[in-house]
Amino acid sequence: MKLYSYFRSSASYRVRIALNLKNLPYEYVPVHLLRDGGEQLKPEYRCVHPDGIVPALVEDGQPAIQQSLAIIEYLEETHPEPPLLPRSAVDRAHARSIALQVACEIHPLDNLRVLKYLKHTMRVEDDAKDAWYRYWIELGFSTLETRLAADPRTGALCVGDTPTIADLCLIPQIFNANRFKIDTTRYPTLQRIYDHAMQIDAFAQAAPGEQPDSE
Repeated sequence: MKLYSYFRSSASYRVRIALNLKNLPYEYVPVHLLRDGGEQLKPEYRCVHPDGIVPALVEDGQPAIQQSLAIIEYLEETHPEPPLLPRSAVDRAHARSIALQVACEIHPLDNLRVLKYLKHTMRVEDDAKDAWYRYWIELGFSTLETRLAADPRTGALCVGDTPTIADLCLIPQIFNANRFKIDTTRYPTLQRIYDHAMQIDAFAQAAPGEQPDSE
């Protein structure tokens, strides 16, 4: 199994957590998103992932699986233990909805491609670009905080005390928010979940600073 990854990529981070939780060995293939104009844009990587983004997972010579949530669902189906989705259908939908709120509503507005377009094409000043980043993170975190704080299913983690796909998406997003100096202590439920998750080896070992391409 090969994972094409960039150490700071939130989407890659999600998959690394899943692989660690399931104790699956894999080869880490670094794809630097900034070096030489972006290694993800080189023809050799476009053959792996035509969109030129990470992550991509290759197993047994099959075509690369693209999109982090699709990769996680693939791992869940092919290696079901330990499960990353709750038992009941309604709780599975709940976990997926949290994951999708991060992956579809928050993250896309603040990923590297968007920020580079704002800066280099739209000529947005750094202060305005950073304000854009903070606005969408804070808006999304505010609703997530309200939602998780009020839901009786919230435990040490997003859904109970066992890691689910929801935590795989939330934890990398909080890491990135902290990297951009957003005060996540204003979201005590999210911060508590993050602090607990980072005590779990699978999460800690997936962190950007622990990757072979970390800078």
